[in-house]
Amino acid sequence: MMAPIMLAALLLDQLLGEPRRWHPLVGFGAFASILERRFNRGTSKRLAGCFAWTLAVLPLTLMAWLLSLIPDIGWLVELLLLYLAIGLRSLSEHALPVARALATGDLHAARECVGRIVSRNTSGLDETAVAAATTESVLENGSDAVFAALFWFAVLGAPGVVVYRLANTLDAMWGYRNERFQQFGWAAARIDDVLNFVPARLVALTYSLCGKTRRALRCWREQAPRWDSPNAGPVMAAGAGALGVQLGGPAIYGGVMHERLILGAGPAPGAADIFRALRLVRCGVVLWVLIALALWGLNFA
Repeated sequence: MMAPIMLAALLLDQLLGEPRRWHPLVGFGAFASILERRFNRGTSKRLAGCFAWTLAVLPLTLMAWLLSLIPDIGWLVELLLLYLAIGLRSLSEHALPVARALATGDLHAARECVGRIVSRNTSGLDETAVAAATTESVLENGSDAVFAALFWFAVLGAPGVVVYRLANTLDAMWGYRNERFQQFGWAAARIDDVLNFVPARLVALTYSLCGKTRRALRCWREQAPRWDSPNAGPVMAAGAGALGVQLGGPAIYGGVMHERLILGAGPAPGAADIFRALRLVRCGVVLWVLIALALWGLNFA
């Protein structure tokens, strides 16, 4: 049933999008904030972070597993959980306003829109930098919010997608390399790295197959090992190569300039490349679903 549920969850996501109110991840984020305020103190912050992560993730994962075992309705639980975990439509809803603003020459609106989806300073970005930031976000969030969720659902079902999505959320909240989270968020960051290791490389391969394959594979091989993130590197290098554009480069985070490696090969991106990045992600999703359905069909052959 894994493949039909994956297809149904993606269709639900396209029809309904993310819940506008009462999204479970919003409640989980509030709970995680309470845990962080309670335990991020004292001298053993790394140990406290491990305990807080366990307290936040494992009970909900166990609950998801038990609910998925209920006869007759367990598959509905799996469908609902996967639908809530993926964000393919949300990816478009956040990226398209940037592309449309750039296409009409409204740089101010484009900066405001991209500022909602990236953590860097966007107030001084020109058209090319806005397009690059948005394209990077589409490629990386496509991996995190779509493909990795599908991967862990295919591997472990409901508990797999829940543990991944909650771990990824905690990494986004606690995984910062600053004074407050350097120690407390260590477990959240490392666990997210482990859970994304295989999916990220499958996504890099997927982007390569759906775009300029030889260029993408070359960029992945030569550039990804030098990127500061072990999982974002393959995804973004292969994605940039598949699109035939240059990404990366200097960016301001928290008021500090970070000199980043140039990824990909080709011209600087523009508004049209945001649309192309979204199509690349969708093409990859179609490929994954077709493979899943084919494997499912073999069980009945």
